[in-house]
Amino acid sequence: MTQPLTDAERAAAMPDLKARQWGVPTGRDALAKRFRFRDFVEAWGFMSAVAVTAEAMGHHPEWSNVYGRVEITLTTHDAGGLTALDLALADRIDHLARGAHAEALGAPPV
Repeated sequence: MTQPLTDAERAAAMPDLKARQWGVPTGRDALAKRFRFRDFVEAWGFMSAVAVTAEAMGHHPEWSNVYGRVEITLTTHDAGGLTALDLALADRIDHLARGAHAEALGAPPV
């Protein structure tokens, strides 16, 4: 089982994550980010690419899609919070979003 991030690992990761507009949802040990696409098809294509990547990693996001918007939350349920898997998936999601010309909307409002 993957272990939760230590306080030092979390502190080291957060500045970069915040710079890339990932936020921490209130009351959760998780990361969240919203993206906007031109339309539903582009949003769905992005989600499909993320799904293939996540499946290959054996790690799956919580997410929702409404037309051209996608909201993603990352946490490792069996570890009870954030792990290195979440950080790695966030990196891959950002890479896929750049390729899909997504507009990052930042963390969901709390």
